[in-house]
Amino acid sequence: MDSNRFSFSEPFLKTRRKLFSEFSLCVGASLLLCSLFFLSNSLKVPKNSVFLPVFNNSNTNSSFVSHPFSFNSTNHSCVYLNNASEISLKRIEEESVIVGRISEVNVSSVGVEKKNSSFVSPNVKNNVNVTNDASYNGNTSIVEGRNEDLVRDKNVTLITHSDEQVEKMNVGNLYDKCDIFDGKWVRDDSKPYYPLGSCPFIDRDFNCHLNGRLDLEYVKWKWKPNKCHIPSLNATDFLERLRGQRLVFVGDSLNRNMWESLVCILRQSLRYKKRVFEISGKREFKKKGVYAFRFEDYNCSVDFVASPFLVRESTFKGKNGSFETLRLDLMDHTTSRYQDANIIVFNTGHWWTHEKTSKGEEYYQEGNHVYPRLKALDAYMRALTTWAKWVDRKINANHTQVFFRGYSVTHFWGGQWNSGGQCHKETEPIYNETYLQKHPSKMRALEHVIQNMKTEVIYMNISRLTDYRKDGHPSVYRKDYKTSMKQNSSSLYEDCSHWCLPGVPDTWNELLYVSLLKYGKGTWKI
Repeated sequence: MDSNRFSFSEPFLKTRRKLFSEFSLCVGASLLLCSLFFLSNSLKVPKNSVFLPVFNNSNTNSSFVSHPFSFNSTNHSCVYLNNASEISLKRIEEESVIVGRISEVNVSSVGVEKKNSSFVSPNVKNNVNVTNDASYNGNTSIVEGRNEDLVRDKNVTLITHSDEQVEKMNVGNLYDKCDIFDGKWVRDDSKPYYPLGSCPFIDRDFNCHLNGRLDLEYVKWKWKPNKCHIPSLNATDFLERLRGQRLVFVGDSLNRNMWESLVCILRQSLRYKKRVFEISGKREFKKKGVYAFRFEDYNCSVDFVASPFLVRESTFKGKNGSFETLRLDLMDHTTSRYQDANIIVFNTGHWWTHEKTSKGEEYYQEGNHVYPRLKALDAYMRALTTWAKWVDRKINANHTQVFFRGYSVTHFWGGQWNSGGQCHKETEPIYNETYLQKHPSKMRALEHVIQNMKTEVIYMNISRLTDYRKDGHPSVYRKDYKTSMKQNSSSLYEDCSHWCLPGVPDTWNELLYVSLLKYGKGTWKI
């Protein structure tokens, strides 16, 4: 066979080789462009993507915020999820802040004081199912911004959406291991929980603004624990957890101060404020009795039971007639009004400094015996022991959470409340700690009693916290001050015991909220 019949001419072969080379080049270029396109899309961070910690069933440390969930604070690896992922993820609301880890960063504006600390968003409302696939182990840091999308580079995983959300985040060491009562006051120019003069349920003597106090510095301070960051009081979350329950404050007028503060904070969060009312219609709360504010939309109440000693005030019939006594061995008659409450906040202390109780002459009684003379601290310890035995015997710890708020420090200069003591014109806290008082002996007695109780009692140690705040008292800004001044009355007393509202008791309630999240039972359990 003649092979020349099947050969091609050289020009023809050159043309075919050229076309084949150009075709191969086009195919290669197309494949390269497609690869680059898919790669670039895979590197983008979708708006609905989140970084979540890897969950571990052996979790022991939890971070609590307004809607918190638990995670292992020692495991900082993060899971990256996007819309194409096989990992199941229910939709998280758009305003939710990302969950992640802080590494080699110090952000003072949000309370970050220690490196490699975990933080969590308060707004994650839906359940999230996460596996350990696609772990992301890169270092991350926070970049602050307002209403911005997520920004990503090799060292950045998130941008917070607003300063308000940053403030709500639990940043720094987890406060389940932190003493939230060990800290300092820091300047805070944000608004108080309820505007000055806005709450109609504040006793006139606590309403410093209405009584003529012009400076506003006393509402511009926030309590900051030394070793952790705490969330603000989320009133909506508080009410939701309190739904169908009773919270009762039991004690003296300082607990009334705290009670009115909490009612005002919770009321401010509601759209229909008329659905908050004292069930008996009372608007004055200074007399002894039981008062209950009902939050109709949540079927719950926040009550106050006036019991300044916790134990029973009584009378004794002696040879020379009847005289008043204090039964150190019997609880007050009011116990039936709060025994079955879901949360009880006790206090007592201030009435033990009055002349009758401090002298203790033929005043303290146990059984049929009236002590001719008994030191007030000894009597206080006996009364607390009676209270502790009653709590251990009568309170169902599975149903009721028990708190005891510590002694609120007073600031009388130049005398006591009834001998010319003053705190007028104090507009700043104490800065120099050498001017602070020693830890109250009554609180040392209380701490000893609580340690020996069977029932868990959460002790709110607010003594040092209040000691700094010499500026927060009503002082001369009281209901009868102007009338007394016109009459040049020598009986004009300054109030350097109670607190202006809004003011310091708002912080007590903030710490009550954190303590409930920290030690939560029932609806408060995380």
